[in-house]
Amino acid sequence: MTLIIVAILLVSYVLIATEQLTNINKAAVAIFAGTMGWVLYICYGTDFVMSQHEGEYVGFLNGAVATSTAVKQYIAQNIFLKYVGRAAEIVLFLLATMTIVEILNNNGCFDFITPMVRTRRSKRLLWTLSAATFIISANLDNFTTTALMLVVTHHLVAERKPRFVYGSAVVIAANAGGAMTVIGDPAGIYLWNMGAITATDFSMSLLLPCLVAWALPTYFLGRMLPERVNIAWKPMPYRGDDTNLNVWQRAVMLFVGIGGLWFIPTFHNITKLSPFLGALCVLSVLWIVNEIFNHRLYNVEKMTERRIPRTLQYGVLQMILFVMGIMLAVAVVTETGAVRWLANICDTYIHNIWVMGLLAGMVSSVLDNFTTALSFFALHSVSEADVLSDPYLATFTTGGYYWKVIAYSSALAGNIFAVGSMSGVALLKLERMPMMWFFRNVGIKAIAGWIAGLAVMVAVCYF
Repeated sequence: MTLIIVAILLVSYVLIATEQLTNINKAAVAIFAGTMGWVLYICYGTDFVMSQHEGEYVGFLNGAVATSTAVKQYIAQNIFLKYVGRAAEIVLFLLATMTIVEILNNNGCFDFITPMVRTRRSKRLLWTLSAATFIISANLDNFTTTALMLVVTHHLVAERKPRFVYGSAVVIAANAGGAMTVIGDPAGIYLWNMGAITATDFSMSLLLPCLVAWALPTYFLGRMLPERVNIAWKPMPYRGDDTNLNVWQRAVMLFVGIGGLWFIPTFHNITKLSPFLGALCVLSVLWIVNEIFNHRLYNVEKMTERRIPRTLQYGVLQMILFVMGIMLAVAVVTETGAVRWLANICDTYIHNIWVMGLLAGMVSSVLDNFTTALSFFALHSVSEADVLSDPYLATFTTGGYYWKVIAYSSALAGNIFAVGSMSGVALLKLERMPMMWFFRNVGIKAIAGWIAGLAVMVAVCYF
């Protein structure tokens, strides 16, 4: 049964990696793998429980007779719900932050971006768009930031080929900026929730590598552009459930939304409660402010015309379902003992976090970056090893370099084929961009940025 469950996960990985070829939605694949895996697991529940949790199960029985009903109750209450809780923390955090972005966007709080980037000088436009994406992604999350900036790019740049270059720069900047903070990428959120990292140390450790991995490909992309680019000076369309807010009201909402997100690490440190609760608290405050500022609009019937295409909005829901599904799928394989077996092989024959980082990057180039990161994270748990006794084991402590290397490599190497991240897939779909065009013109540059950033991490770690 372990082989069957592992086979389902591996087939799911193949389908996720080949989504562009098979046209099978990877969120559906992930949910199927997660649900079917647990159904099969509970069918052989007694064998798995006795091999992995014998002591805890005996304590749960407390002298009662072991029956199939008892083992199913133990799995449901003591094993399954634990993983559901971990997945729910990530999903609720993403749901809250993405709703915050939607409220801010509907109220025109990001309208300052378009006037800021209006220029016919191609390289200046590239760096302005890219820098704005990098900064916003570090404060929000990489997928919704990509959706927002791709829409801006699509409205600004009239010609298709230059738009390919600008869109590619947006994806690289979003993934680099998101990887730099605990709230910018689901992998960082996961590490933060499991106690493997602290918010400040994680950002400081990845600041320079992410800057290098962003700036180097962006420089090379700039050399592909002509001196000047045609800009479409289109008026901003009216947004439906729209806003009549003035500048100071939009500034207040932006401060509440972005400032609230930056307060979440402090909230977590003070209360020790899960970060998603802080995100929901920020959402509730912003929602109330939105209701107060827009109370006059609710009695007025207006046509709804959203700036973000429905395909990208649907992508947000897909992302949330995908994260839940893949976390449950990896969890059930972990409970079979197969992950521990693989971890022992890696520790015996590899025993080097930088090689593991390279492997994670290569896998992430074709597989989704969150799936890759989660799979590598599952190999180890957060330990309290003494640095002097075993420097290798010390990399798995809280703030250890293993977590940072895997998070960085999986996020940045996902830019090689574009299909390695939700942001890249959004670009391919929105611009109908051929994947091989992206690899030939952008992927090689992304590899250079990823390796250069990894070299910076090595230098910072040892020197």
